[in-house]
Amino acid sequence: MPLTSRRLRVALLAAASAGMIAAALPAPEPLGIGDPLFPHLGNPGYDVLSYDIALTYPGDNKKPLDALTKIDARAAQRLDRVNLDFTHGTVRSVEVDGRAADFTTAGEDLVVTPAQPVEAGARVHIAVSHTSDPGGPKDAGGWVATADGLAMANQADAGHRVFPGNDHPSDKAYFTFRITAPSDLTVVANGRRVARAVAGGTGTWLYRTAQPMATELAQVTIGRSTVVNRTGPHGLPVRDVVPTADVERMEPWLKKTPAHLEWMERQVGRYPFETYGVLVADADTGFQLETQTLSLFERSMFTRTELPKWYVDSIMVHELAHHWFGNSVTPRVWSDLWLNEGHATWYEALYAEETAKQSLEQRMRAAYASSDSWRAAGGPPAAPKPAAPGQKMSLFRPVVYDGSALVLYALRQEIGKDAFQKLERRWVTENALGTAGTADFVALASEVAGRDLSAFLKAWLYGEKTPAMPGHATWRSKAPTAPEVSAKR
Repeated sequence: MPLTSRRLRVALLAAASAGMIAAALPAPEPLGIGDPLFPHLGNPGYDVLSYDIALTYPGDNKKPLDALTKIDARAAQRLDRVNLDFTHGTVRSVEVDGRAADFTTAGEDLVVTPAQPVEAGARVHIAVSHTSDPGGPKDAGGWVATADGLAMANQADAGHRVFPGNDHPSDKAYFTFRITAPSDLTVVANGRRVARAVAGGTGTWLYRTAQPMATELAQVTIGRSTVVNRTGPHGLPVRDVVPTADVERMEPWLKKTPAHLEWMERQVGRYPFETYGVLVADADTGFQLETQTLSLFERSMFTRTELPKWYVDSIMVHELAHHWFGNSVTPRVWSDLWLNEGHATWYEALYAEETAKQSLEQRMRAAYASSDSWRAAGGPPAAPKPAAPGQKMSLFRPVVYDGSALVLYALRQEIGKDAFQKLERRWVTENALGTAGTADFVALASEVAGRDLSAFLKAWLYGEKTPAMPGHATWRSKAPTAPEVSAKR
């Protein structure tokens, strides 16, 4: 059809309008939600409702996986662009609501410009075709190469090294994983297995979470593994994932999990997720990790003869305790990390006292002696210093472990055991499957105690020096020494 003068004017006006809109947009830049420790982590303007992540593993843990990540979100404001956290992969294409979208990168963000702006309150569906690369620095996080495949370790800010998303714990979502791998390998992911199909030498596994999850807790493991099934309290399905050659060797440890679950339920109430299990990875990670419903452990944790049995037992409880403290009740910002690690360490120590006669009081006295040193090196429990550049593990310092458990010990000394136990149960019940922060904990503690504890807890959580310990006037803290890094998370 010939272009009439009227249609030409309309076309020119439309082009000019589009140009004005494009010109009005600022240059793409990495955004963030202002987390004190990770300022560019997370993205404003939308809430992710669910992820559907398809990965194809080529059988070589050094080669990139083909991937398709689908994100279902709701816009909190009008979005001319959508920033996703993503790095260390190649993006092939992006669609928004079924239409091709422009995209570029800025820092560690994938910046997507949809064909039409997303209006406030609208649901938006984003599909990113990309690769997921297991290469890169060993300590950067994301994929972890094992002796026979891969596993994930995304804490604290490495989920976006595996898949695009809103990589901040404050934006929890439901996950579906569709993993294709050679049929002689076993695939396990967070949640429950929904389906498995084998065709032409490959198998496709489908897993889905029943409860929302933070991106840093995602887990997909691929390898020559055996899944050992058993039953926990209330009929809870428990499944452990173990290198096939190690099944008999690991069984004395793995069979402890139902009793661990029962013990934790006596402390704080019913386990909050649809399944639990231990993933034994033949890898040198330097840490254990509470990935949701499937806690990651180094194989060496169970094979090192120099580790006391009571210690290994208590570390298993530490990672399990995180499923209440950190996984179900997730920190609002990373400065609230003490709520995760302090509580997990607390129940680790309490379990060791009850089952192996390892004195909690002596451990807390030793922590008190080192507390001023830890605070000088890493900041106070609720205001930790950022990780050193290029040393992500340095965020996980003693002050967020025993130094934060010490805060809980002081609180129990101040309000009494009964009130403390009531507080712990209410904390995990009233905030279950959500996010909460330090201010919320202080408010609830004050409510349970029947008096304002804000000054008491402010000194313990934010003070440069460790306050006097209630009931232990003779305890003293030593002068600062060199910083340490823990092997737990």
